Amino acid sequence: MTSKQRMICSLNGGRPDRLPVTTHHVMDTFLKKYLADASSEEFFARFGLDAIRWVVAHRPEESEGEFLDPLQGEPCFLEARRVATDRWRVFTEPIAGQGWPTTRYRFVTPQGELSMVLQSHEHTTWVAEHLIKKKSDIDLIGEYATAPKCSVEEVNSQAELFGEQGIIRGHICTFDVFGQPGTWQDAACLVGIERLIMETYDDSAWVHSLLRILQHRKLVYARSLKGAAYDVIELGGGDASSTVISPRIFDEFVVPYDSKIIATAHAAGQRIVYHTCGGMMPLLEQIASMNPDAMETFTPRDMGGDVNLAEAKRRVGDRVCMIGGFDQFHFLTGCDPDQTRKEVRRCFDAAGPGGGYILSPSDHFFDADLKLIEAFADEARKCVYS
Repeated sequence: MTSKQRMICSLNGGRPDRLPVTTHHVMDTFLKKYLADASSEEFFARFGLDAIRWVVAHRPEESEGEFLDPLQGEPCFLEARRVATDRWRVFTEPIAGQGWPTTRYRFVTPQGELSMVLQSHEHTTWVAEHLIKKKSDIDLIGEYATAPKCSVEEVNSQAELFGEQGIIRGHICTFDVFGQPGTWQDAACLVGIERLIMETYDDSAWVHSLLRILQHRKLVYARSLKGAAYDVIELGGGDASSTVISPRIFDEFVVPYDSKIIATAHAAGQRIVYHTCGGMMPLLEQIASMNPDAMETFTPRDMGGDVNLAEAKRRVGDRVCMIGGFDQFHFLTGCDPDQTRKEVRRCFDAAGPGGGYILSPSDHFFDADLKLIEAFADEARKCVYS
C-alpha cells in the first residue's frame, strides 16, 4: 500500500498492510533546530513516516461583498487567509515593552469595536486579553463576522500535487486570528475557559447563544466542503477534554453543536477526526456518539492525560479509528532506542488488533532525539497484522 492508501484504510476502520505511523503537526521550531529548516515533507521522507499535508484554504463570497483581507500577514498556526467585508475588518497594533512580542487585534464593525491581545514566543501563541469582555459583544460577532468557505480548487490542487505520498488533512474553520475548530473550544479562546465554565452555571442561555453564533460559521464552512479532496478534517480541541470540563458540560455544551457539524461534513462527503488533547476516558462514548470517523489524541497518563489504550480500544475501537497514544515526552527524548521500540509495540498491542489504528505521538513535540524518531518509525513499520 501507499501511505495514502494505508491511512485511508485505517480511517475507514480496516486493516492495512502494516501499522500506519505518522505525527501530528510538524512544528517549525523543531524543523529549524534539528533538521536545518527542512520542510515537513522532507521530515516524513527522511524517517519513513506516513505523510500528512495540511491544507486550510478559505475563499470569499465576492457576490456578498467579501474579500481576502489585504492587511493580513502570513497566516499563523491554525489560521487561513482571512475573509473580510467593509463591515468586518481586522487591524493590528504592536504593543511594546511587554517582555514577549505582543499584538492587539481590533475588529471594527459599524456598531463598535472588539479587541483581543495575543503574545507569542518561538513555540506558541497565547491570549493575553480575550475578545469577549461584555456579554453584548457576541451581538457584534453574530451580526458582522464573516463565515469563510472552503476553496475547493486550492485543496484539490494540493491533493493532486501530493498524490500518494500521504493524506490531505484540514480543520473546520476557527475564529479569525485565534481560535479552535470545535465550537466550545472556539468559545473558550474568545471568553477564557474559566469564565466560560462559570457561565454555564450562571448564564447558560448566554453560552448557548454564543455557541450558536460560532456554530453557524462552522456549518457554512462544512457545507462548502463538498467536492474538496480532503482525506480527513479535524474538529475539537483541548478545552473539551475531561481534564478541563465535566461530562455534563460536554453533553450539554459540546455534543449538540459539534455533532451537527460532523453530520454536515459527512453530507459534504468528508471524514472527521475529533481532537481531544488531555483527558478522554470519561468522555469516550460521548465523543463517539457524535459519529466522528476517528478520534485522537489518546494522551497517556504520564503526559498528563488519562488514557488506557487497551480499554479505549475495547470501548470505542469498533466505532472509530483511533489516532495517537504514543508518549513523545518520554520516548522521543531521554531514553534508549529499545525503550522507544517497546513503547511502539505497547501501543500496537493495545490499539492495533482488528485495525482502525494510526500510531502517532499524542500531539506536538518541539524537541526529540533523531535516533529515537528513527526507532519509532522503524519499529512501527515492522508491526503487521497477522
